[in-house]
Amino acid sequence: MVEIPLPSVEGLQENCEATMDLQPEQAQHLKKAYDMLAEPIENILEKNLPDFIVVDFAAHWIPESAAKFGIPTVFFSVYTAATLVYLGPPGELTSGKRRTCAEQFTKPPDWITFPSLVAHRPDYAPIAFRNLHFPDKSGLSSGQRLAKLVKGCSSIAVKSCLEFEGEYINLLEELYRRPVIPIGVLPPTLVAKERQVETNSSWSTTFQWLDKQKPKSVLFVGFGSEYKMPREQIHELAFAIELSRLPFIWILRKPEGADSLDVLPLGFISRTSNMGIVSLGWAPQLEILSHPAIGGCLFHSGWGSIIECLGFGHPLILMPMVYDQGLNARLLVEKEVGHEVPRNADGSFSQDDVARSIRLVMVETEGASLRRKAAEMKNVFGNQERHDDYIHKFIQNLENLKVVSV
Repeated sequence: MVEIPLPSVEGLQENCEATMDLQPEQAQHLKKAYDMLAEPIENILEKNLPDFIVVDFAAHWIPESAAKFGIPTVFFSVYTAATLVYLGPPGELTSGKRRTCAEQFTKPPDWITFPSLVAHRPDYAPIAFRNLHFPDKSGLSSGQRLAKLVKGCSSIAVKSCLEFEGEYINLLEELYRRPVIPIGVLPPTLVAKERQVETNSSWSTTFQWLDKQKPKSVLFVGFGSEYKMPREQIHELAFAIELSRLPFIWILRKPEGADSLDVLPLGFISRTSNMGIVSLGWAPQLEILSHPAIGGCLFHSGWGSIIECLGFGHPLILMPMVYDQGLNARLLVEKEVGHEVPRNADGSFSQDDVARSIRLVMVETEGASLRRKAAEMKNVFGNQERHDDYIHKFIQNLENLKVVSV
């Protein structure tokens, strides 16, 4: 491991080195600082030539730096192939000629040659349009970054699998004119629940509560580490969970400046004390999701959490907030394993719509097909042997790159 200090730039607070430390509009300053790493990276490459470099979308300058030393590069996408296909081929990422306004971002692009639902909500489309095609404080747009990277890399590695979105993976290879290698979903390894119980008595109480619940009866609620939910949204979500009348476990990331469960509506904890549990901060999410009492997940549609939830066959109630989450949600609706909560024109949501969505997915007859298809996804996302095979093939591809570069 080699430590590389992140350069200081105006607008970026000290020790903010990841998007989870920032509001979405502040990420442009992080990109600017990231771009200033080109020179120290080249100094490292000059002294220690690697066989190849695997890079994400932000460091568009890596292929150019690596080429100076004859090092091949691979673009590793943590986004789905469907998201990359929706964003478009390199020429479109750079010019935006075929989608010239935000309204066109609310429907699948014309280069998708099969039925698709993947598109942004009307309220988020202007943000996505601006981010993709208009340079920010770093001097580049997200589309320009991605286009430079795709053009400079010898192949593309996608954190996905053919069994789930093979049609998008195949189309992406046509659009990029590069080999696109699915590396599987990298399912996380489950740590034994007993180990967590032994080391954390507070979670021992939670699992004891879960043990008393009926199978597939408990709603898991969690919105990840990237999105900082404002207090008014927390309140609306709390009222929705209460209205659903279903047992729940809610992993709540408190908003900035909040230190306790006071962020919840007055009386919520006392009124729902027999219904569920609210926990602030970190939680052993995998152990919770693996419990037989969990019957569905209400969350932000982040790809990592999708992989975890479908790995256990849980049906999904989708409330995308930022970035690629809206595209992920539409993909899951398309695959009939998730239901997206309806939104108002401004992107806000109502407690009634959320409560109805929870009950539809968890208990209503109308959601039976969705629950069945989500359960079938356990054989795709939870098959460790299948995804290990994807990794072995990817490693072989890297070995071939090494031979060619030598």
